[in-house]
Amino acid sequence: MPTLTIDGIEVTVEPGTTVMQACEQIGIEIPRFCYHDRLEVAGNCRMCLVEMERSPKPIASCAMPAADGQVITTNSPQVKKDRHGVMEFLLINHPLDCPICDQGGECDLQDQAMAYGDDRSRYSEHKRAVTDKNLGPLISTHMTRCIHCTRCVRFITDVAGVAELGAMGRGEHTEIGTFVEQALTSELSGNIIDVCPVGALNSKPYAYSARSWELEHTESVDVHDAVGSNIRVDARGNEVKRVLPRLHEDINEEWISDKTRFANDGLRLGRLDTPYVRGKDGKLAPANWDDALDVVADRLKAAGGDKIAAIAGDMACAESMMVLKDLFDGLGSPNIDCRQDGAALGDGARAGYLFNTTIAGIEEAEVCLLVGTNPRWEAPLINARLRKRYLQGGFKVYSVGPELDLTFPVENLGAGPETLAAMADHKAAKELAKASKGMIIVGQGALARSDGAAVLAAARTIAEDWGWVSDDWNGFNVLHTAAARVAGLDLGLTPGKGGRDVAGIKAGAASGDIEVVYLLGADEIDRGDLGDAFVIYQGHHGDAGAQGADVILPGAAYTEKDATWVNTEGRVQLGRRAVFPSGEAREDWAIVRALSGVMGTPLPYDNLDALRARMEKAAPHFADVDAVPNAKWGAFGKAGKMDKAAFQSPIDDFYMTDAICRASETMAKCSLEILGSGEQATGTDG
Repeated sequence: MPTLTIDGIEVTVEPGTTVMQACEQIGIEIPRFCYHDRLEVAGNCRMCLVEMERSPKPIASCAMPAADGQVITTNSPQVKKDRHGVMEFLLINHPLDCPICDQGGECDLQDQAMAYGDDRSRYSEHKRAVTDKNLGPLISTHMTRCIHCTRCVRFITDVAGVAELGAMGRGEHTEIGTFVEQALTSELSGNIIDVCPVGALNSKPYAYSARSWELEHTESVDVHDAVGSNIRVDARGNEVKRVLPRLHEDINEEWISDKTRFANDGLRLGRLDTPYVRGKDGKLAPANWDDALDVVADRLKAAGGDKIAAIAGDMACAESMMVLKDLFDGLGSPNIDCRQDGAALGDGARAGYLFNTTIAGIEEAEVCLLVGTNPRWEAPLINARLRKRYLQGGFKVYSVGPELDLTFPVENLGAGPETLAAMADHKAAKELAKASKGMIIVGQGALARSDGAAVLAAARTIAEDWGWVSDDWNGFNVLHTAAARVAGLDLGLTPGKGGRDVAGIKAGAASGDIEVVYLLGADEIDRGDLGDAFVIYQGHHGDAGAQGADVILPGAAYTEKDATWVNTEGRVQLGRRAVFPSGEAREDWAIVRALSGVMGTPLPYDNLDALRARMEKAAPHFADVDAVPNAKWGAFGKAGKMDKAAFQSPIDDFYMTDAICRASETMAKCSLEILGSGEQATGTDG
C-alpha cells in the first residue's frame, strides 16, 4: 500500500486512494466544488490544488492518485495564493445576489468564499449573463450562478442513468442545459439540487418560501414506497416546507426519489381535520369525537364478530395496525387484512415476503432475474442500486414481464407465467444457474393476481434449484410497493381461521354477510365494491377511501406522529413527528385505543412505550431498530396452475400512487408535464 507524507505527517492508504482522500483520512480539509464522493472525478474546478514535491505546478488533489513516496503540502503560501486565484476566477461572473438567493445559508460557494476567498475583486468588466433553463416542474434554474462543476451532469448521467444534461458551448460561452428544451424525466432528478454547490439549481415548489435557518429539522422515514428512505423533514411552524435525504449507506445512500422530495405539499391539501358522520339525509356532517366514536362503537357491537371486517391501507404505521388487530381480535372477528391489492403473501416463512438479499447486498450479486416488477417506478432507489452494480461490471439483468427501460440493459425472457414455468429449459437458464450469488426479485405485479401463490411458489423453486439460497446468501426477494405491508404481515394482519381476505370482505359486503367495514387508511378500495355495508374510514386525506364512508375519523399523516415502519428488507425504522396533526385529527393508534374504551373493552396500553412493548411481544424483531434480522427459510407459496395472462406492473403513474401524491399539486404537474400520455419516460441504455 502506498505511503506518502502530507504536511509532515506520514500516512499509508489503500491503493486507488486519491491525494484528497488521503488528506481527509488525517483530518486535513481540502476545499472542492466539482468533487463528490459518489460521482466520477471531473477535476475541473481546480479548487483542490495542493503542492507536490518535484511537480512543476500545483496538482488537483481530487484527481491525483496517492503514490508511494509523495510529499504533499496543503497549507503553503503558494497553495493559499492558488486558492485565492481560483476563487477570484469563480466569482468573476457570479452575481452578487446572496441576500436573495434561495441557497443562502446552505451554499458551498458562499462558505468557501469566506474561508478561501479575498476581500475584494480586481474584475471591473460586465458580468456574463446566462438564460435560465426549463428543467420541468421540480427544479428552478439560475444559470448565471453556475460554476460549471458538472456535478448535476454526472449525477443525471451516471447515477440516474438518463443522459439529459450536458455542457454546451466552449470557453466563456459554456452553459449547462438539456440540449433541447424539455423536463428532466428521471425519478431521481431532484437530487441534483443537493449536489449543486451554488444556487444554480433549486427546488421550484420550495423556492423563496422559507430560509434554511427558520426551519426545524426532524429525522424520519419516507412512506411513499417500501424502500424506507431516510429523510429529514424541515418544517416552519406547523407546515412541512421541504423533505431532504438523510444519509443511510445500506438503504438510500444520500439520495431520495422525486416523489419523496416533492409530494409534501399534498400534506396540507385535501386534509381531513374533523370527524364526520352521515346523517339520515344521506349527507356527511361534522361531528365531535364523542359522537363519532359512539356511532362506530354501536355499529360494531350490533353487527358482531363474523359480520365486521377491517382493511389496513398501504401507509398505515405498525402501531395503528397492532391496535386495530387487537381490537378486532377482542371483538371475535377474523376478517382482517393488510393486503389491499390481494397479494398472495404472508402464509409461511417470513423470508417468503422479504427482500432477503438486502438493498446493499445488491452490490454483491452476479445476476438478477426480475419477475413482474418495474423497479424504476416501484422503488427508484433500488433501481439506482441495480444500475450502480451494473456499472461495476459483470452483472446481467433478465426480466419476465413487460418490456422495461430501467436505465441499464435488461434482457426480456418472456411476458408471463408460462416463461417462469419453463425457465429451466430457457436458453438463459445456463448462465443464470451458474451464478453462485444470483438474485430473483418478485414484484407485486406477479403476486397480486388470482394465481399469485403459484407464482410465488414457482419463484421460490427457481431460487432453490439454482442454488441462490444458502447459509451465507439468500437471493430470493419480494419487492413491495406499500410502506405498511411488511409490518402488517409481521404483526399478523391476515385473515384468522375462517376469516376473509380483501376479496372475501368485498364479496361479503356485496352479499350482506359483512355489515361493517373498517378502513384504516385504505385508499385503494372502491366504495362501490362494499355494497350496502356501513363503512368507517380512518385516515388523513379525503381520498378514495373516504368517498362514500358513513363515518370519517381524521388521522395523522406520517410526518405528524411518532411511528414504526418496516421496509421491504424487513428493517424496522422509527419515524418521528415533525408537525402536529391538522385540526381535530389524532394519531391513529390513539383513535382505535379510544374506540376500544368507548366499546367497554379498553386495550391494555395507554402510551406509545406500552404499545411498542406489545408489538415486540407479537414480533420480537421490532426491538431491533435499524437491523435486518436473518429471516429463517421455510415453506411459502402454493404450487399450482398459473394463468397465461402477462405480468403487469401495479403502477401506471409514478407520481400518483397514494393519497398524499394525489392531493399534491406538484405531483399533478409532474404527471401532466413529464409523463404526458401516461407512458413511462425513456432513458438511456447505460
